[in-house]
Amino acid sequence: MEAFLASLALVALGEIGDKTQLLSFALANRYRAHWAILAGITLATLINHGLSAWLGVWLTHLVPLHWMQWILGGSFIALGLWMLIPDKEDELEKERTWGPFIASFVLFFLAEIGDKTQIATIALAARFPADFAAVLSGTTLGMIAANVPVIWLGAKLTNPRWESWAHRISAILFVGFGVASLIAQ
Repeated sequence: MEAFLASLALVALGEIGDKTQLLSFALANRYRAHWAILAGITLATLINHGLSAWLGVWLTHLVPLHWMQWILGGSFIALGLWMLIPDKEDELEKERTWGPFIASFVLFFLAEIGDKTQIATIALAARFPADFAAVLSGTTLGMIAANVPVIWLGAKLTNPRWESWAHRISAILFVGFGVASLIAQ
């Protein structure tokens, strides 16, 4: 349960104001097909985070435990500090060549590559290698929880002050999780 709750909280908070959340907002404004966008985002997240969680578990078999704890602690602290750097909105294509589901799936999957939440998923899976399903479901639900309001309510929810506080809280959680990983040695 700890793996699920940690994954859910870290990704949901980490996603606020993230480039993929801005992408969700842009897709909702462009297509106005909420369910298709949500379906595309959900499938892209499941595949992306599934591969990321698999990589995290695989790393635990490759790297000795004492090194893994240092790597994880440092990774969570680095992610916490990274959370303090705001993301910028990427431009979407000008033409509507894809439908809302395909556009959401492809653009979201690509935007997640190397993103904070993908790296957090790798680190969480390495931290909880026996709880692959809990990490994957937690990170996926965290991503959905952060993006559903943006898809449905759009501009009404965009508030730079709220995003700033969410980034700070998320940074504190990541750094705290990193310190806890280092102390647990």
